[in-house]
Amino acid sequence: MGVEERRQQLIGVALDLFSRRSPDDVSIDEIATAAGISRPLVYHYFPGKHSLYEAALKRAAEDLAGRFAEPHEGPLGARLLRVMHRFFDFVDEHGPGFSALMRGGPAVGSSATNALIDSVRQAAYDQILAHLGVTEAPPRLELVVRSWISLTESTALIWLDGRRVPRAELERQLVHDFAALAAVSAAYDEEMGTILRGMLRGEPADGPLGELVSRLITLAS
Repeated sequence: MGVEERRQQLIGVALDLFSRRSPDDVSIDEIATAAGISRPLVYHYFPGKHSLYEAALKRAAEDLAGRFAEPHEGPLGARLLRVMHRFFDFVDEHGPGFSALMRGGPAVGSSATNALIDSVRQAAYDQILAHLGVTEAPPRLELVVRSWISLTESTALIWLDGRRVPRAELERQLVHDFAALAAVSAAYDEEMGTILRGMLRGEPADGPLGELVSRLITLAS
């Protein structure tokens, strides 16, 4: 193999192993064996396990950030639900690695890996603002969106610990959580009220946001 081809192979092998066990528990020997090469040859392409981990994380971060990209067409609730489905596809496929990444550890504690995590969060934030048609978020909207991103991460980590809630229900609940956070903020701020009305405009009764409104009306009555 050429140098770049071999590097990409090793990154792919590492990601496959990290999807089953925490990166801290995976050795260079295991990566070498899975790739069908010797341990010294791994070090020929990467100075050490941490550099290989960072390269694998970079690919995973780009993949995860891409899951938030969604055409700006149709009801917002349906768009967010598709985003959540792709996000949980990633979480499901890369469980141990995702958990180790978000919780931190020796293999993920560098400034480079932390910057990659932040880049994924920023990509998610930018995508949500784009779906709302907002170029510069007012303070309360920024608080809502960043809080929801943190909630989504925390929910995914809890779900991985036993998967006790059906995944499809959780994806829908997180869409509802976003609308609920926006609604609470709108109760205190007229600008957020305008944004919330825009979110709900054109939502079908059987869509995620329409369903939430119906459930809340039923509870209130």
